[in-house]
Amino acid sequence: MDTGLVTTPFGRRPMSLALMRGQLQAESVKPDKSVDKWKLFRDICEARPLLDISDRTLAVLNALLSFYPESHLSGEASMVVFPSNRQLMVRAHGIAVTTLRRHLAALVDAGLITRRDSANGKRFARRKTSGELEEAYGFSLAPLLARSEELAAMARKIEADRIALRRARERLTICRRDVRKLIDAAIEESVPGNWDDIETTYARHLACLPRNPEACDLDNVRLKLEVLRADIVNLLTDFDNSQKTSASVVQNEPHIQNSDIDSLELESSPVAQVETTAVVPMPGRIRVNESQQIFPLALILQACPQIADYAQGGSIRGWRDLVTAAVTVRSMLGITAETYQAACESFGRENAAIVIACMLERANHINSPGGYLRDLTRKGARGEFSLGPMLMALVRQNGPVARRRA
Repeated sequence: MDTGLVTTPFGRRPMSLALMRGQLQAESVKPDKSVDKWKLFRDICEARPLLDISDRTLAVLNALLSFYPESHLSGEASMVVFPSNRQLMVRAHGIAVTTLRRHLAALVDAGLITRRDSANGKRFARRKTSGELEEAYGFSLAPLLARSEELAAMARKIEADRIALRRARERLTICRRDVRKLIDAAIEESVPGNWDDIETTYARHLACLPRNPEACDLDNVRLKLEVLRADIVNLLTDFDNSQKTSASVVQNEPHIQNSDIDSLELESSPVAQVETTAVVPMPGRIRVNESQQIFPLALILQACPQIADYAQGGSIRGWRDLVTAAVTVRSMLGITAETYQAACESFGRENAAIVIACMLERANHINSPGGYLRDLTRKGARGEFSLGPMLMALVRQNGPVARRRA
């Protein structure tokens, strides 16, 4: 290999410490070191973003390597190539001479080649009488051999970063899909929850992504979306469990005899007061506890017409249908099974169903249905709540006279 001293560039091109460092590094390569020049070129192509060179610069380097006769760069041989500008222009796909000079300078600045300028700046080789190369002036490829391990490490890093970016993008895509479809499923199934705020949070996390995100940027957003996904799954799980509990409660309810519930006796009065001191079955009526009231089913449906939309078949034919529909509405309003059970124990199952039907009519005005029902239950336990005025207010609101006025 060339073992000359540090040389300076020809003409007005300045010398720099970087050029001197590159020449000294190239001179320190061991003679037995060898590397495949085209494998090294592929490493440089991979490491291009870290070397800060363009694809046109790589085309010029490819042309320079094509003038080196051997397939391996070796420390035992001269690694100076000395093509003319015209030859280089042809092998570099016909680029202009000014463009060629600019990219040759870029290769020198990147520390991939060094100049071995002659006294007059011409590129040529001097040979012995035996034909053996004695001295050559042009471009030395020795820095490529000296930096082969560094360039291979750069290529591996670029490839690892590319793989990490692809995997981060895949994981984020899956998480985005999960959150989007879970929100859609929750809205479709009428699961209680502030889904507008959840969608806003989802959009805000995605808006944090830069135009050209790196793997760390994608992972940061994915972690935030995973937390959001876990919250949504918890809401859906709670709703599903409450649905199962509600179904179990309905299956275990005792059969209610209501063949005479709409009898003329009940229709004759808007409210019938049961004043017994014990639980006594009465013909045509539901058994109720002391101080509890029983209302005509027709009056309830007049006051709360929306409850029929949640009954099987779209109509309430008896008390069992009302209770079953109330369980469905309870879940829809986001009231827990425990809260509803407490209301049933306080009011009785039928009266609790009436309360739910009344709440359905006023759902747009109730911020927290669960808290509202708990408050009514506490007032009922203290004797401070009466169902009659609530029903009568809804009768006036939804009755025939009110509809004619509307």
